[in-house]
Amino acid sequence: MSTTGWTLLCAFSAILGFLLPRPRREHPDRSGTPMDEATFLALHIAAMAAPSLRAGLTRESAGKAARHLRALLGTGAVAVADTGGLLAWDGAAGCHRDHLPEHARGVLAPAGPRAVAGQDLSCGTPGCVIRSGVVVPLTVDGRVVGALAAYDTVMGAALARTVTEVARWVSGQLELAEVASSRRRTMEAEMRVLRAQMSPHFVYNALTTIASFVRTDPDRARELLVEFADFNRYALRRARDFATLAEELHCVDRYLLLERARFGDRLHVTLTVAPEVLSLSVPFLCLQPLVENAVKHGVAAAGQRGEVRVVVSDAGPEAHISVQDDGLGMPPERTRLLLDGGFPREGSHEGSPGGPPEDGEGGIGLAGVDVRFRQMYGEDYGLVVESAPNAGTTVRLRVPKLPPPIAICSQTIT
Repeated sequence: MSTTGWTLLCAFSAILGFLLPRPRREHPDRSGTPMDEATFLALHIAAMAAPSLRAGLTRESAGKAARHLRALLGTGAVAVADTGGLLAWDGAAGCHRDHLPEHARGVLAPAGPRAVAGQDLSCGTPGCVIRSGVVVPLTVDGRVVGALAAYDTVMGAALARTVTEVARWVSGQLELAEVASSRRRTMEAEMRVLRAQMSPHFVYNALTTIASFVRTDPDRARELLVEFADFNRYALRRARDFATLAEELHCVDRYLLLERARFGDRLHVTLTVAPEVLSLSVPFLCLQPLVENAVKHGVAAAGQRGEVRVVVSDAGPEAHISVQDDGLGMPPERTRLLLDGGFPREGSHEGSPGGPPEDGEGGIGLAGVDVRFRQMYGEDYGLVVESAPNAGTTVRLRVPKLPPPIAICSQTIT
């Protein structure tokens, strides 16, 4: 992907160098010359084609991009194909649509750009002006994934080279689409890991707590079972990138209701939330792991009454979130290990008695949130963990109010 910028530069250099006359400027600082207008037009058309190509090579994206590519090249017709055949045709001379699969077959091998003319373009349609064409492979990471073809009355060497450079630019956009798709798959996999490591221990404790009320307080048991189902309906539903902060806080509230039933008076929770940030979009399931970590390593590990404080404040262009517990805390080296995805099972941070081993899952949960925020918003937006032995732990998180770049790249813009 380091060649993307070079590909883009080559494409536009070719377009402007081969298609446009280079006027002699008497005044170098003068604006509004034909070259200036042509440069703007080429960049504008390419910008209109790019979002469709960023969605990958599909029939829909090719159909949207083809008309812009034809305007960019100025040819009679443009076609886009994948390895399965024609995806889109734009322009006149539709009588040549059936020729494209045969034309493309030679470049999908791959064998490089291919010029077509003469008998290869014989269609027998009266008045058809298409006499020549060029077909260029589209590649992603060295793999040929399709072809770009341009047809016109005359296809000179300069125009053929321009089509080749435009095909390289299109390939660069398809590579960006592949990167965005890969990032999305990675994030979805990390979400599945987060759910897998979160669920077993919490489910065990929640069901054990509900079972303890079945005989002594059946109504309470039924109420907790409904809350448990509500929590899991949210946490285990189909993955999506974002939720509102209000939805995340509702998930936290369901989680805390079940934990209060488990710990009773030992768990005291305060939530302070600025109402103006409730509609803010935040990464899905980013808040509950922070609160679970505070309960687990604050109240559960200490074995006595503890307090968890959640504060969400409006900070202008950002929302600031802090989750604090007054538990046993930890030394700096364990703080670093926590964000690396692990937590040693020794000393005061072992799992709670009577349950299945936690195997450091709180650390994995925090590490997952930390990685997702850094991937979405940049390295400056990871978790900040402040802790010291016998001084509790505070986890801080900043959420920008603008959508993250990765979310913009992963959307199809029409």
